[in-house]
Amino acid sequence: MFRIILLLFICTSFISTAQNIDHWETVIFNDNIWSYETGSNSIPNDWKNPGFNDSQWAIGPGGIGYDDGDDNTIITSAISVFMRREFELIDTSVINYGILHADYDDAFVAYLNGVEIARSNIGTTGIPPAFNQTSVDYHEANLYQGGVPEDYLLSGPSFKSLINQGTNTLAIQVHNQDISSSDMSSNFFLSVGISDNSMNYNNTPSWFTPPFIATSFESNLPLIVITTTQTDEIYNEPRVQAHMGIIDNGSGLTNSITDSYNGYDNFISIETRGESSQMFEKKNYGFETQLENGDNNNVELLGIPEENDWILHGPYSDKSLLRNVVAYHMGEATGRYTPRTRLCEVFINEDYRGVYVLTEKIKRDENRLDIANLKPDDIEGDELTGGYLFQIDRDNFDLENDGWYSTNPNNNFYAYDDPDHDELVQVQKDYLKNFFINYESMMNASTFMENYEEYVNVDSWIDYFLITEIGKHIDAYKFSFYMYKTKNSNGGKLNFGPLWDFNLAFGNFDFGCSPDPPGWSYEFEGTCHEAIPFWVKKLINIPQVQNKIDCRWTELREGPLHIDSLLQFIDNKVLEIGPAAQRNFERWPTLGEYVWPNDYIGETYEDEVDYLKYWINQRIQWMDLVMLGDCNLVTTNSEINNLSKVNVFPNPATEELTIELSNSNASSITLHVYDMLGNFVKSKEIKPGTNNIDITSFPHGLFFYQIFADQSQIAKGKFVRS
Repeated sequence: MFRIILLLFICTSFISTAQNIDHWETVIFNDNIWSYETGSNSIPNDWKNPGFNDSQWAIGPGGIGYDDGDDNTIITSAISVFMRREFELIDTSVINYGILHADYDDAFVAYLNGVEIARSNIGTTGIPPAFNQTSVDYHEANLYQGGVPEDYLLSGPSFKSLINQGTNTLAIQVHNQDISSSDMSSNFFLSVGISDNSMNYNNTPSWFTPPFIATSFESNLPLIVITTTQTDEIYNEPRVQAHMGIIDNGSGLTNSITDSYNGYDNFISIETRGESSQMFEKKNYGFETQLENGDNNNVELLGIPEENDWILHGPYSDKSLLRNVVAYHMGEATGRYTPRTRLCEVFINEDYRGVYVLTEKIKRDENRLDIANLKPDDIEGDELTGGYLFQIDRDNFDLENDGWYSTNPNNNFYAYDDPDHDELVQVQKDYLKNFFINYESMMNASTFMENYEEYVNVDSWIDYFLITEIGKHIDAYKFSFYMYKTKNSNGGKLNFGPLWDFNLAFGNFDFGCSPDPPGWSYEFEGTCHEAIPFWVKKLINIPQVQNKIDCRWTELREGPLHIDSLLQFIDNKVLEIGPAAQRNFERWPTLGEYVWPNDYIGETYEDEVDYLKYWINQRIQWMDLVMLGDCNLVTTNSEINNLSKVNVFPNPATEELTIELSNSNASSITLHVYDMLGNFVKSKEIKPGTNNIDITSFPHGLFFYQIFADQSQIAKGKFVRS
């Protein structure tokens, strides 16, 4: 593929040092005449500089490419094309900022007067790609599909130092994914923001939306201000250094862009992140708080405990702005670690980027997922057995040793996460892989119901299942499915979570399977089910697990997951966001528009929030009606003195209701059963080994039991006969 569209705008900022913009004008359009050279041979190093003699190059109107219907100059299939255009600036004193908008297929690097100003999908910042270098991945252009180009803001003193009063040169190299790619596109525009009423250039394109401008900016939310130090653009890789300031005056107080940084004032390294979200104009970012020399800087941010790895999630297709916030709130309500969040507004290089969610990155840490710190020399004994965080994810990893493939149905890819693959030694990788292979083999055996608790922390599975099912997200149990294993001295079992990535949840998807409130995610069919591990459904369908699911659901629904509590939480967050929602959608005008993969499209922000609340209400009511299991068939005693947990289940052979009780003592013990009034009901000798007690004839109600050995009580508890 090869497609190029380039726009460059100069825009003001709402930072206190910015100057006002009176209006916008365009100095370069995509269909202007460009000098160009296809990348069939090496290009002189100075091709991008002012004064380069391009008289031997071809000329033609942009875009320059082939086979997409948006090319004004058609070229033959090529791995790259190099473009140059000179332009005149009349009075640079009234020009303060710039934006490069680029619509391209598949990668580009842009230079202003010989200096790199923007790059996407290729190489390393500051190193010009060779003529035959290919893009990292495919990237489709937007304009021919009715979309708008990507924008690259050029701002502040670094930009003003590049432009000349008089002649300037914009140079762009566009690269394909490979020589046999089916198309190529290149359309670019350059526009300037003028601070007075002079008119020296042209009207902007019809789709052009001026950047948000605020000379006086106040918000209910904390403000995060990021300024890159070496380049104006932030890339998928590698991370770039930047300075970050946070303005957070506290609850009930407004935050102004002119206030001093009081939440953070130091360096970070930052990159874009995500999978499908990479295609959105509003990017997600991962960043690391650092000292100026690049060392880690463990700090508290916005009340979230100190660490150095962070996420800035930018809701885009989620127009409620709240789906991850709500899901993580639910996860936290179960008492298990779930990433903490804070709503904020973000500026990058003085460009307003809208409402974001500052989120903890999932990792092992005493302030996050508090499990053992697995070190490279932990290669034997108990030290080897725990401290592993891993996940089921897409298999788009660079190295074979990033994880392993399941040998069972669906062939899932399990990725090492923390420690990651290059921090684990081989014996640790082998231990975790073999543990999980043994777990899957056990779940694939006919006796899995007898052995699953040897591997699984059932309570953690139940909490993970319930919140995942409330969200009913399209990637449930397939991607970003985190698990961790504790040391043998700490249970040694497989735990599930933390929860992650509910952006395409709560009815916000329109493909693969139904987004409507009814229907279990673990029973997704067709393409939605293909990547779900085989053992998920088997684990859920164990009768005793289902009974415990019902108990836990009742407990949570009477407390933190009461629908009134959840709806009030959403209302509180909407109030917290306040006018920031309007600013966000002025910057990203998606209300009333389809953004992949919206099923519902609200005309207003209020519509989007109301839909989220309606969907959650309907979903929980549906789950109330069809919840798995029967809590009345669960006992509450724990393992005491070699007496294993009591399982209450119907015997399919006799249709009797049976208590199964295992006695691993050397001698018999006696079970005495009393009803809730203290009346004796029944006694039973519990011999060494497994014993089945028929309770079919017991009256309905709550029963207490006492267990004696040699006349001494060693256990007591209760069970319910429904």
